[in-house]
Amino acid sequence: MKTLVAYYNESPDSERMAKRIADATKGDLFEITPAQPYTAADLDWSGQDSRSYLETNDESARPELATEVEDMDSYELIFVGFPIWGYVEPRFIDTFLESYDLSGKRVVPYSNGDAAQAAERIRGLCPAAEVRDGCRINTTDTDATLFQWLAPLTR
Repeated sequence: MKTLVAYYNESPDSERMAKRIADATKGDLFEITPAQPYTAADLDWSGQDSRSYLETNDESARPELATEVEDMDSYELIFVGFPIWGYVEPRFIDTFLESYDLSGKRVVPYSNGDAAQAAERIRGLCPAAEVRDGCRINTTDTDATLFQWLAPLTR
């Protein structure tokens, strides 16, 4: 099963986790890159005028991306890693998911936070895909924990 591990590189942990998943699944890595990078001020949730706060509270926000996956049609299994903003995925993740026809593909959201609500939203964005429950996974998880999570997803 050809696998893509797409992720937003918010921190060094994000990239490390994506690489671990890609190594374990023999998948290809893809960094989801917003066209307008987020600054520290953009990511400051304490201010209601921060970009992340405003976008998260605007269901129609779809920030433009700087990169795109070549040959998305060739992938059957797509892991999507992101931070949790306001209990859900960032809106540029919505842009990413809506940019492709994911019909018949298995989409697996994961985060270092609770991705359950994000998975529900993603099901609505990708109704023709098989969207699995969101998984909370961290770089501190052991290889055994990672493999236990991955095993049923890669069959």
